[in-house]
Amino acid sequence: MPERTPRGGAGCVPPRRRSRRRPTVRRCVPPGTPLVALLVAALAGCGGNGRNERVATAPADPAEVAVGERLFLETRFAQRARAQLQRDVNARLPLRDPVMDETVTTGEPLPGPFRGATMNCRACHLVDEQADAPGGGNRTYADFARRSPLPAREDGLATTARNSPALVDATQARSGPFFLHFDGEFVSLPELARATLTGRNFGWLADEQSTAVAWIARVIREDDGRGTLAADFASLPYSVLLAGTDAAVPGSLRLPPSLQLDVEHAGDDAVLDEITRLIGAYVDSLRFARDVDGRFAGSAFDRFLLKNGLPQLPDPGESELTYSRRLRDAVDALAHPRFVSPADGELTTHHHAFVFAARELAGLEIFLAEPASRPLSEDAVSAGGIGNCIACHQAPVFSDFRFHNNGAAQDEYDALHGAGTFAALHVPELAERDADPARFLPPSAAHPDALGLFRSVPDVDRPELTDLGVWNVFANDAVPLVQPSLLATLCDPATVTDCTPPALLPRTIALFKTPSLRDLGHSGPYLHTGELDTLEDVVGFYGRLADLARAGSVRNADPELATIALTPADRDALVAFLRALDEDYE
Repeated sequence: MPERTPRGGAGCVPPRRRSRRRPTVRRCVPPGTPLVALLVAALAGCGGNGRNERVATAPADPAEVAVGERLFLETRFAQRARAQLQRDVNARLPLRDPVMDETVTTGEPLPGPFRGATMNCRACHLVDEQADAPGGGNRTYADFARRSPLPAREDGLATTARNSPALVDATQARSGPFFLHFDGEFVSLPELARATLTGRNFGWLADEQSTAVAWIARVIREDDGRGTLAADFASLPYSVLLAGTDAAVPGSLRLPPSLQLDVEHAGDDAVLDEITRLIGAYVDSLRFARDVDGRFAGSAFDRFLLKNGLPQLPDPGESELTYSRRLRDAVDALAHPRFVSPADGELTTHHHAFVFAARELAGLEIFLAEPASRPLSEDAVSAGGIGNCIACHQAPVFSDFRFHNNGAAQDEYDALHGAGTFAALHVPELAERDADPARFLPPSAAHPDALGLFRSVPDVDRPELTDLGVWNVFANDAVPLVQPSLLATLCDPATVTDCTPPALLPRTIALFKTPSLRDLGHSGPYLHTGELDTLEDVVGFYGRLADLARAGSVRNADPELATIALTPADRDALVAFLRALDEDYE
């Protein structure tokens, strides 16, 4: 696509920038079925992929979601945009940031969908921008990089510290506290959006917070409603759109009174708060396919449950772990399982068939299998068949949204510096960390020049750099909102006797939040390090780290890691099952 001169901050947005979320109800009866029968099937909650033909489309996005999408795509909030547009936020000037020229992948880079512009949220959370590109494909609001590129600044950082997490179903309801990011730094979407828009991802340094807030508010106030992005939203200035009272605002974009704001008379912080609420509403709307009863309905696995009358959701008050065990019992009791084949549906955005057959069933059984005793005997390890995956990835979301150390941080570090080096790395205790926060903690408004040694990408030439995950957040006064939830989560009375911060801090080393396993085919590379390219690599990694955990060679290992026992055949079956969780998210 040829470059276009940005006006109003969105000159290089591709034609297919709008997300096309799945309809709520899908057909699960053959084509040609009479309309009355289709409606009956829909009302009965008949989910599944079917033939990807719609019974009923999802309702139009609420206004706050639509406006939030425009803000998610906006390319003038970045520090580099301020440097180029200080005189006129609507000027016809190139907003070029070189980091936007390409979409970084694990192979050859692809032309960037926002090249010629500066950073926006979508650059790291793609959907179908690279759907047709060789080496590209669809995404579930993730990118293709091991770690996302950052705008260049004086600190020399070139990438984020971690792999970009997928945003679809990121706000899925959960029984425990609500955390966002791999280290649980944020407790709400608006808080996360604020930190992103005014943070290093958008080129702002830690001591530039007030400048960032003032610039973003100015962009909103002075926007003239012109440009390619605004044209997709009735060509209205942000001031008119957010006020929501002008007759020119169509009903589809008219915000409810509780979300309307007169930006001309509101303070800068109030304007930013408005933006983050709307972006939060947009991200909260990103969901995998469900039927009318709220059951997941897009994958071959979901179709298998439906065809066999297996439980698809926890009962009211039932925990996800108890539901996963109940599902295991129901699967074990299947005398004649009804499998899913391409005759039941198809996948158009993945390179494998819509299928759940004997191999996928074997993988499901391994996934659900828990150890009969602890520790595992040598015979149990040799026999295999124990994935114990539900210890962290409980159905139907396939995440417990809690924190675990699966050895990924150690594995990456030791690969650079040698076996055993992560275990020998000096990690300060709380008193030492508190005495020199600028050395050990990540940069923040309180410590803008902090080195962030332990929230860094490991470097072969700098052995002091690594990523310790939750260790950077827990008992860190710079992030106060999350502390009560973190303390409640880490202080498990079944395993912890001393819940004081000094005692708990060592237990946070290399803890990272569990991601969901749904639609993994649209979110690789894998792990928070982005080090693994395939599902085969991931399953092999767990088999290898389980062996190290049993030998006591994983620092602060999650106890469940040592209970995984997989044979080569088990690994093949597990990969097949994980692929059966893919769906056509668009």
